[in-house]
Amino acid sequence: MENLTQIAHNVYFTLKDKSPEAQQKLVEACQKYLSGHPGCVFFAAGVLTEELDRPVNDRAFQVALHVVFDSLESQNAYQTAERHLQFIAESKENWESVRVFDSTVGS
Repeated sequence: MENLTQIAHNVYFTLKDKSPEAQQKLVEACQKYLSGHPGCVFFAAGVLTEELDRPVNDRAFQVALHVVFDSLESQNAYQTAERHLQFIAESKENWESVRVFDSTVGS
């Protein structure tokens, strides 16, 4: 039977320069370098939703990245892919912190 377990890779970026322009620049870099990798079944990048400010909302970030991979192998390959490494090299200067949440999803 084929393994249908997927890996969700969620990354939350807190920026040094929190301006809307810096946020948009990082979202565009995510789209350029992190979308379309082999095994990617879902990709999205965007900014914090200001209107959602309930006590349970973690608001310690400006940009969020959400990628779902079809397998652990695809996620592992993504981590060392040239475009992913280029994204890090070109973007990390403005990162105050990066939090990564990986989980198994699907069945």
